[in-house]
Amino acid sequence: MAVYTEVTDEALETYLAGYDLGRVLSFKGIAEGVENSNYLLRAEGGQFILTLYEKRVQESDLPFFVGLMEHLATRGVVCPQPVRAKNGEALGRLAGRAAAIVTFLDGVWLRRPQAHHCGQVGEALARMHEAGADFALSRVNALDINGWPPLVAAAAPRADEVAPGLKDEMTRELAALQAIWPSGLPGGVIHADLFPDNVFFLGDRLSGLIDFYFACNDSFAYDLSVCLNAWCFEPDGQFNVSKGMAMIHGYEKRRPLHLAEVEALPILARGSALRFMLTRLVDWLNVPPGAKVTPKNPLEYLTKMRFHQRVVSARDYGRLT
Repeated sequence: MAVYTEVTDEALETYLAGYDLGRVLSFKGIAEGVENSNYLLRAEGGQFILTLYEKRVQESDLPFFVGLMEHLATRGVVCPQPVRAKNGEALGRLAGRAAAIVTFLDGVWLRRPQAHHCGQVGEALARMHEAGADFALSRVNALDINGWPPLVAAAAPRADEVAPGLKDEMTRELAALQAIWPSGLPGGVIHADLFPDNVFFLGDRLSGLIDFYFACNDSFAYDLSVCLNAWCFEPDGQFNVSKGMAMIHGYEKRRPLHLAEVEALPILARGSALRFMLTRLVDWLNVPPGAKVTPKNPLEYLTKMRFHQRVVSARDYGRLT
């Protein structure tokens, strides 16, 4: 989450007049994250998150995101629910941006997750994959392997400012993955961005999933690889096999992986590491002036990508059979 677009008191008052939320008690920007402008809204009717959609989010995709959250909730996945205005609409416009209000989930995200947390995340991911199986809408993954060449092109002119030789390295890795990228894997609706700050815990138990604005249709194992990258590396860049084992085991308690998925996992993990390195790199080089956002370091994912290049099989992630 972040704040790119400021909302005046007058604009907020006009917008909220269309809702039955009662009087506003407080309203403040949330500086974490990098994609949309987010505000914590406290009103007489409760606590909510007000989101203004920026950057990579296309307005034509918003009905998919809104519908998905409502669909998942009816199937037992705890996630934010869109708040509909008096006219029945879940989407509106505020400060020149498409906007929505969603319910606030209690919980905190973990700065230092342990193996048992990773196990819960794996199980929750599989549960989400199952729950989305009969969702009527679909959305192409705009940041799958076909979306990486434009990111390489956008970052290439200044990539070596971030790390010497980065331009050539990311170009070579993209070409290598294009030659071996798997197809035909089991898939459906995926989260595609299930980082620790998008998973809430109450005490030691997972309490909900948030931020579905990268959700799309793609392979389930790719979604698992995103989580392995996001949850199972230590701050020093080392992969924690115990965390990987717990995450994969948690996932397979709900949905056993097919052999083709197991064999493809190292390639998918390389690809998801490249994807996040590229988007972070583009963001790092293009922070809008005055934006209340802290860009994430792309070199973290360069280290992860290099690790996956050395992986021989899914055993290296903790899957023992």
